[in-house]
Amino acid sequence: MKWRNVYRGFFIGTSDIVPGVSGGTIAVLLGIYDQLIAAITGLFSKEWKKHIGFLLPLVIGAGLAIFSFSHLMEWLLTYHGRATFYFFIGLILGSLPFLFKESGLQQNIGNKKYVIILIVGIVLINLLPLDPTGGSIIDERSFSMYVILFFSGFLASAAMILPGISGSFVLLVIGMYHTIIQALTEIEIPVIIVVSAGIAIGILTMSKIIHYFFNKFRLETYALIIGLVIGSVILIARKAGYAAGVGEFILSLIVFFIGLMVAMVLGTVKTPE
Repeated sequence: MKWRNVYRGFFIGTSDIVPGVSGGTIAVLLGIYDQLIAAITGLFSKEWKKHIGFLLPLVIGAGLAIFSFSHLMEWLLTYHGRATFYFFIGLILGSLPFLFKESGLQQNIGNKKYVIILIVGIVLINLLPLDPTGGSIIDERSFSMYVILFFSGFLASAAMILPGISGSFVLLVIGMYHTIIQALTEIEIPVIIVVSAGIAIGILTMSKIIHYFFNKFRLETYALIIGLVIGSVILIARKAGYAAGVGEFILSLIVFFIGLMVAMVLGTVKTPE
């Protein structure tokens, strides 16, 4: 059992509850991304015990981070919503240089095929009927609502293991972020179980799909991801709107640059295994 992975899982979990830098990006920075994907895809192989020994401490660490910071995120979005969104925008924009470098697209940015795919990603996310402010809190707990919560976790899981897109950011743009954050802060066990099941099944399913596309169409996949990331910034900025006064404008500007610098620093520091 690799118990030092608990602290790595804590960093990954922290990034996954903040709509900005993805858990996959943090795994890359920590030097364990390839091991993470291999462990997930190998859970049903003969070496499943070794893979569980690698993954379990990560899950424990991520769980601790998610429950620790859910109250903070709920408070920030309630009382400083616009400034918090501009912090997210800074984080997302600051992660773009790292994504271009990690993908290899910076050497191929003049290729028309990748430019077209990138533009498709930008346009696509802005055409979808999404609510990048996280939507209002949904108190309904019907069967159909639990189905929606399950698939929300499923969709977020793909982003959790993709370098570039945060799982919580996916929840934000589909309008389920506030509902799930409230469930975490109030320890709503049924909601937590359903969302967790969606995430677990999604990770097991999507890791194989992601592994395939990264192996066969690495640059094309990254071009689409980066297009979606850039498009999401436009989407959030449009919905967040302008600051209500000078004080809010200054605060939004400060936290935007803090988010930008945090992401850029993370992109230059790689923790050895």
